[in-house]
Amino acid sequence: MPDRPLRIVHVVGARPNFIKMAPLLAACRAAPAIEPLLVHTGQHYDEAMSGAFFRDLGMPPPDVDLGVGPGSHARQTAGIMTAFEEALDGLRRRPDAVLVVGDVNSTVACGLVAAKAGIPLVHVEAGLRSRDRSMPEEINRIATDAIGDLLFCTERAAVDNLLREGADPDRVFLVGNLLVDALLRYRPRWAESRTLETRGLAARRYAVLTLHRPANVDDPDMLAGLLDAVERVSRELTVVLPAHPRLREALARSGTDERVAAMPGVRLAPPLGYFDFVKLLAEARVCLTDSGGIQEEATVLGVPCLTLRDNTERPVTVESGVNAIVGRDPDRIVEAYREAASRPAPRPCSPPLWDGHAAERIVSILETRLAGASAGAPEREVACLAS
Repeated sequence: MPDRPLRIVHVVGARPNFIKMAPLLAACRAAPAIEPLLVHTGQHYDEAMSGAFFRDLGMPPPDVDLGVGPGSHARQTAGIMTAFEEALDGLRRRPDAVLVVGDVNSTVACGLVAAKAGIPLVHVEAGLRSRDRSMPEEINRIATDAIGDLLFCTERAAVDNLLREGADPDRVFLVGNLLVDALLRYRPRWAESRTLETRGLAARRYAVLTLHRPANVDDPDMLAGLLDAVERVSRELTVVLPAHPRLREALARSGTDERVAAMPGVRLAPPLGYFDFVKLLAEARVCLTDSGGIQEEATVLGVPCLTLRDNTERPVTVESGVNAIVGRDPDRIVEAYREAASRPAPRPCSPPLWDGHAAERIVSILETRLAGASAGAPEREVACLAS
């Protein structure tokens, strides 16, 4: 153990970050060798997408709130970089590392600041690749991995991607999935949610739909086609749609918000808290989504998942048999829905190391690597998986 705790700045900015960071922050706070500092960039800035998640997940208030807010990719990324640099300069003691998660603008922005300041950068959920550079998230992933010092992966395909790209195997670790840590850690809480009763829903008698990817919601023609599919599905099964702010803005901008409101089989809802959403997902007959994290949650929960994209950066979810990449053609979506709804629900699947202990593995590696100590047994066990 070092003579003083390792000061690690943990960065969050968007809803998926909060969920993944909660179990990791708890594990770091329980480790005497680590002093975690939490920085919230403000990328997701409203109550539904930010404040409610901090409360649900029992996360402490951020030590630093950058309050950057919305903007184009360039403006938001630049704003986060400027504010984060100032925050680091204002710390009394230089951090031993900056830890970022996922693939949002906060991830790459804070990663760049850390790398240019010579502070070791830790990327959790490294190596995921969709092979689609039209996705802003793909650019964020590639850039962050290129400058990262420790790269923690959720699945073997991510390890293989990094090694293929020339990453030093000594920096790459297969550790499991923090999203699964959260799912298992908070199971008693989300299992008690009464959201089905309050919404008049019966288990397995509805579908869950989420849409937020720019490629799906920012193009009016693409959005209209997806709504065609949703309307057809909703004639056969109630569709619950917790609407991301980006989707609500796109619906209003394209003038299709009234169309959705008039669909009798669609239940439009505001963004839900973590416990209510997981309960809603766990009891659904089928899930339609363009979210990467929901693909993973559906896999572990055994809920048939139809991914409304032409690719996924999480191939293990497809290999599990729970997730299917169905694209964005309305006829194909409806056909895939009918196929999924006509079959028995798949068995829940837990890929290797999706066991609820990813945070513990990450903490063990951070303690040994950042302290400059030689690799201990826990680290050798994980490192060999990346060789």
